Amino acid sequence: MVITEKAPAKINLSLDTPMRYLDGLPKWDMVMTSIDLADYLTIEIHDHPQTIKVYTDSGFLPNDQRNLAYQAAHMLKTRFHQAAGVTIRIQKNIPVAAGLGGGSSDAAAVLRGLNRGWKLGLSLAELAKLSLSIDSDVPYCVYSRTAHVTGHGEVVTPLPAVPHDWVVVAKPKISVSTPTILRQINYEQLAHLDNQALIAAMEAGDWQGAVAKMDNVLEPVTERQYPQIAHLKAKMTKLGAAHAQMSGTGPTVFALCKSESRAKRIYNGLRGFCNEVYQVVLL
Repeated sequence: MVITEKAPAKINLSLDTPMRYLDGLPKWDMVMTSIDLADYLTIEIHDHPQTIKVYTDSGFLPNDQRNLAYQAAHMLKTRFHQAAGVTIRIQKNIPVAAGLGGGSSDAAAVLRGLNRGWKLGLSLAELAKLSLSIDSDVPYCVYSRTAHVTGHGEVVTPLPAVPHDWVVVAKPKISVSTPTILRQINYEQLAHLDNQALIAAMEAGDWQGAVAKMDNVLEPVTERQYPQIAHLKAKMTKLGAAHAQMSGTGPTVFALCKSESRAKRIYNGLRGFCNEVYQVVLL
């Protein structure tokens, strides 16, 4: 049996962390959505038991148990006592180590695909709960739709769909270590967000009001080490972005645009400034 799954990238419309749990991990308060930049997975269930194989067309990803897609397959296979083997082929389009949740979205796609292939009958909520053991972004990626994400990342509350506005996504030629950034958080210095006001605007259909409330409290933390992020945001704003913001712990920055022509202008303006630039839409 062969199953195909699309694994969209995510962006953080807002990101806050009110506190650190006793386990040392952040408590999250985020509004996330997905964009039409995606990896594509082919998942084959076969008769060679006890084997999980992962192949990618990227030289930057491990193909063994360090790969989140591998971990997702192993978790479901072990928990639900599945004897069949699994071969996963990943066509990578989402930049690696970019703050766009590429690895987490690949893992979520494997969970959805194997849930169907093995006829496990798990709901998205059940898959999301199981997936937290893989990575904190995987529960959201199981849904891959606009949502308020809290707790360790396992509490995913769907929100109204966002407008299919144009987005320009740009990754500077740097890679950011999420654990390193998280260790540098000084909670007394964070300027916390009013995410409830953002959510209220979204629920009222006030997209302009929602955009005005978007922010990422980790931007200053990452920018101290990587000033390229602030320069990229400033360039997007100068080129006419309605809003420019870092996603996740970075380094990727996205620009929300009111029109395709404005998005194209920003895209063209960044091509010589940044190697990895994408013009996409909000899903």
